[in-house]
Amino acid sequence: MKYDNITRAVFLSRPNRFIAEVEIGGQREKVHVKNTGRCRELLIPGSEVWLTAPGTAGRKTKYDLVAVRKEDGVLFNIDSQAPNKAVSEWLKGQGFSRVVPEYSYGDSRVDFYMEKEPDGSGRCLMEVKGCTLEIGGIGYFPDAPTLRGVKHIRELIRAREEGYRAILAFVIQMEGVTEVRPNRNTHPEFADAMEDALKAGVEVVFFTCRVRPDSMEITGIRPKKL
Repeated sequence: MKYDNITRAVFLSRPNRFIAEVEIGGQREKVHVKNTGRCRELLIPGSEVWLTAPGTAGRKTKYDLVAVRKEDGVLFNIDSQAPNKAVSEWLKGQGFSRVVPEYSYGDSRVDFYMEKEPDGSGRCLMEVKGCTLEIGGIGYFPDAPTLRGVKHIRELIRAREEGYRAILAFVIQMEGVTEVRPNRNTHPEFADAMEDALKAGVEVVFFTCRVRPDSMEITGIRPKKL
């Protein structure tokens, strides 16, 4: 998952969850933040950030803010669309006979539907979550309450009960972290739903990534096999 162009900037402030103010070459500019989470431990005044310019006509902002370097030196990709793009690229090399993104199931759109057998058996649903919160070397999700996330987990539980293989996948958008735990303090309902999912046989996997200012690539998975 690579960005066509990248620009370094300095983070100044975040007036709301969609907009940030940054400094580029001595000039103050408003940019779009591609993550509606809080990111409070990342977007700190003075932090080094990276922007991409999609070039879409009619935009109010020229740039999207997609990465930030934490004060400890670790680089984080905070683009909420990057996890699905990275997983889509990764799935192409995993031997599935069919991969369908944004698959309609129940009242939701699940991120991926996969089949591994030529006859269409081995049905699998995967919901992808991007992790950008790290505390003490452990990833946590979510960093803000997510009713949508709870709904998706409940759909995976139902899918498992109906005979699907169901996977909740966390893409770790930083290096040096290999697991993600539910952030009970921020959203107890999500933590409860994740516990229910594990009891129901939903698989939880963690994708590790190589993160650069202009790219994010999946490097491994725990457990080791899909």
